[in-house]
Amino acid sequence: MNRHELREIIAGGESSTVEFKRKYTSIEKFAREIIAFANTDGGVLLVGVDDDGKIVGVESEKELQEVVAITQHSIVPWLQLDMEVVEIDFRDVVVIRVPRSATKPHRYVSTNSNDEALDKKAFIRNGEQSVEASREMVKVLEGQSPHAPPITLSIGDRERRLFTYLERYGKASVNDFARLVNISRRRASQILVRLVRAGVLHIHNDGAHDFFTLV
Repeated sequence: MNRHELREIIAGGESSTVEFKRKYTSIEKFAREIIAFANTDGGVLLVGVDDDGKIVGVESEKELQEVVAITQHSIVPWLQLDMEVVEIDFRDVVVIRVPRSATKPHRYVSTNSNDEALDKKAFIRNGEQSVEASREMVKVLEGQSPHAPPITLSIGDRERRLFTYLERYGKASVNDFARLVNISRRRASQILVRLVRAGVLHIHNDGAHDFFTLV
């Protein structure tokens, strides 16, 4: 990437595929952004750029080393990144290109002092924010893998009542569907995920909750 290309990206501001970071704060926060891009549509993470687009620069070698540590030890499955340093206004900006992954979902793994895994969290990109993926979203991401088993889908009374509800109200949550047809939340979740994987529904996130709409 040359200086002109970098200036154009910065001028465009943050978006679903662009994130600015002034500096490194924690491994988890940076892993979160990288994972969210990989689990969604890919993107570019610029380190050394403030939220308002001001170029503050970084200590390049240190920044790159920390990014490598993130990808090697905190993200599963392992994710290949394209990283480079671009000098602009006499300051170095680390440009991290994150591909849209074919091995979704990627997760951040937190460990204890004995290097034992404590928790795994998946993230997705929602507008300019990276948010934790719900159980339903994770299942949808798993279904996008080329190795995912094919789905079987039958349209019965429950599904038809859902479609009628969506035509009337525009969207529905897992809990809305469960109440509508009087089934457990777990069963409602399974049906909705299958409908998304079959291309009948879209899944969305408003920053706090998931909801589903007709395609």
